[in-house]
Amino acid sequence: MGQKAQIFIGLGANFGDRRRNLRTAIERLQEEGFRIEQVSPVIETPAGLSPADPDDWNLPYLNLVLKGTDTRDPEGLLKSVRFVEQEINKGNGPPAAPRPVRIYLLLYGDAWYRTSELVLPHQGLVKRAHLLGPMVAVAPRLVVPGFGPKTLLDWSRALPHHPPLWMGIVNVTPDSFSDGGTFFAPDQAMDHVESMVAAGAQIVDLGAESTRPGAHCLTASEEWARLEPVLPMLLDRYRMDPLRPRFSLDTYHPEVAQRGLELGIDIINDVSGLSTPGMVDLARSSRADFIAMHHLSVPASKSLRLPRDCDPVAVVESWLVEKLEAWDRSGLDLERILFDPGVGFGKTALQSLALLQHAARFRRHGLRVLVGHSRKSIMRNLSSQSLTDRDRATLGASLHLCTQGVDVIRVHDVGLHTATYRAWMHFQGGGTARSDAPA
Repeated sequence: MGQKAQIFIGLGANFGDRRRNLRTAIERLQEEGFRIEQVSPVIETPAGLSPADPDDWNLPYLNLVLKGTDTRDPEGLLKSVRFVEQEINKGNGPPAAPRPVRIYLLLYGDAWYRTSELVLPHQGLVKRAHLLGPMVAVAPRLVVPGFGPKTLLDWSRALPHHPPLWMGIVNVTPDSFSDGGTFFAPDQAMDHVESMVAAGAQIVDLGAESTRPGAHCLTASEEWARLEPVLPMLLDRYRMDPLRPRFSLDTYHPEVAQRGLELGIDIINDVSGLSTPGMVDLARSSRADFIAMHHLSVPASKSLRLPRDCDPVAVVESWLVEKLEAWDRSGLDLERILFDPGVGFGKTALQSLALLQHAARFRRHGLRVLVGHSRKSIMRNLSSQSLTDRDRATLGASLHLCTQGVDVIRVHDVGLHTATYRAWMHFQGGGTARSDAPA
């Protein structure tokens, strides 16, 4: 074709050192001429076997999507993809057998391709969690050629199970409501991040100012003074790893957000709801994702709450619709905006419970949804005050969010959540059968 086309390639691995195999495949595809622009977060899904398959084939996959460009035509790229796949796998085995790597050519620009060797768009793209999950994290509002007006996010709402991304919380603050001071020192923060990443966190959210009720508000310079010793070190630690976690900066100060973006932060988590001109300007000019949270005040105030007799889901949804119109008028790329309904911020415990019960409702407005409920006071009547019991109560709520298809779940104890979710997902059948069709 000669012209650069926007291309999406899916990778999966469920045999041997899965992460090493994925890294090798990425490196080899680049050597073959594929130019990578973005690597999705890595998600895990079940193997999706039939009852006739051997028990020892039931190994979970790690999956990701590459977004990039190539000047070769689809068939030329397919030959390269198959060469890399067979080189790493040392040949082919039975279709459903465990593989060091599987590579899928998913989309090639607007191409609609149907041959005996190649089908584009990939026939399983909008139906299978191991393909659609990573795609939604990269291009949620993309419309698949030939599949009607639905976006990828729309298609994901029809999945039996849409895998979430796990966001781990790192507070470099002395006064957080749950772990104040524990990770304040740079070395402690680094160790905590590494343990969360090892446990499967796809996003790490770093915050230096507590927003609990009664918390002391920091100036931008005070907040940066807490972040500066640890943020550059964290980003440098993972910068060269194609499978690195995404790093999120929890701040409502545009000056701090700007400094973080200059260092390479992937996400700005704005608890002030992307409401200030400075933050809107950053969201418009940068390529990072931005999280906009519903709130009544920052920090949260016990005296400022939604009316007890209101429908909290309807009120928050109305706020979101109004914001969407304003963001659109401001020229923001809505593909890069995530919405957080703000559990605990200006809501009673029962109102927060209602938001947790209906969190996925907000996805119908075309944005990915993030929920941060971990260890919050809504858990008080469900557990003791110990962190262990609050984490267990948080886990129960998190699994309910998983059943709804919430996109990002923000938690303190990543290891507890990912280990439980891995087993829970296996019994949910969340992987769906993999295609035996050509890549």
